[in-house]
Amino acid sequence: MTWHHFHRSDDGVLVYPFNEEAWKKFNQDHQDFASNPRNIRLRLCIDGFSPFNMFSNVYSCWSVIVTVYNLPPWNCITRPFMFLLMIIPGPKNLEKKLGIFLWPLIDELTKLWLVGVSTYDVYRKENFQLRVALMWTISDFPAYGMLSGWSTHSKLSSPYCMEHIKAFRLKHGGKTTFFYCYRQFLPIDHVYRYQ
Repeated sequence: MTWHHFHRSDDGVLVYPFNEEAWKKFNQDHQDFASNPRNIRLRLCIDGFSPFNMFSNVYSCWSVIVTVYNLPPWNCITRPFMFLLMIIPGPKNLEKKLGIFLWPLIDELTKLWLVGVSTYDVYRKENFQLRVALMWTISDFPAYGMLSGWSTHSKLSSPYCMEHIKAFRLKHGGKTTFFYCYRQFLPIDHVYRYQ
């Protein structure tokens, strides 16, 4: 569980999340947490699926999975180390009710962040106060909207681009469209820009 602490490399190559700026900034802001490499860093994954068939829009379920970032990359996202916390059933879309199902998890993660839990370290043969931090959430765009409360269905659907996105409303349909928006990120002389 302390692999991430002893296998650092600052050669500028992103090999593992601890090379990321977000990880380094988190360590800088929360030095008391970062000082103990046994503290656990988590990633929360949420995704919806239809259990009966791909075209059924009537019934959907949501899986909530947690993975541990303390482990080596070859173990981090493998089946034994991905923990299915809950499956949220629902006959309809849970857009406004997802938070109700996640509330016990949020409450427990808050306690593990603020107080921690007394844990025995077998290797060092000592007790310590284990704390947990939720570093990232991974989800598709609709689940992102449900988790964050951000509207992902309008002109300002991208929280990164905000008002700089070149989306527009169709005159007759009234729907927001993002035609040709992807080209704005290409260099000016790129061959795909004008095709």
